Amino acid sequence: MFALVPAAYVLLLRDGQVLLQLRSGTGFRDGYWASGAAGHVEYTEAVHDAAVREAAEELGVVVDPADLEPLTVVHRRQPTGKPIDERVDFFFACRRWTGEPRRMETAKSADLRWFPLGALPDPVVPHERLVLDALAAGEPPRIATFGFARPR
Repeated sequence: MFALVPAAYVLLLRDGQVLLQLRSGTGFRDGYWASGAAGHVEYTEAVHDAAVREAAEELGVVVDPADLEPLTVVHRRQPTGKPIDERVDFFFACRRWTGEPRRMETAKSADLRWFPLGALPDPVVPHERLVLDALAAGEPPRIATFGFARPR
């Protein structure tokens, strides 16, 4: 049986900068910078609702679903053979929210900072770096792939 794990990513943007958090204690890419808010879409949950929920849970901000701008969808995989490593990631830009972003899950995040899109820290989670670099260059593709023999 083949299954994809869906996830929602919220990139808070202001004045040419993106808010990133430093992963810690998660067991996946700890020590890498990543989207300010991201997580799995829960069963029966719409992707927009997941994005709004993740922004509240991870950053303590309120996002109106109407303020989520679809950026790209990334179909990605890691060749482990595990179902958890078959993914489809929905990336949203958000330029308007209520509240001051802060680390809400301090056990999973060591830092939270704004970075210019053209001067990202190192390292950034690779599939997220793909999206951030495309965003800095202009416009990400509507659909991208990562981790396949022939990237698109």
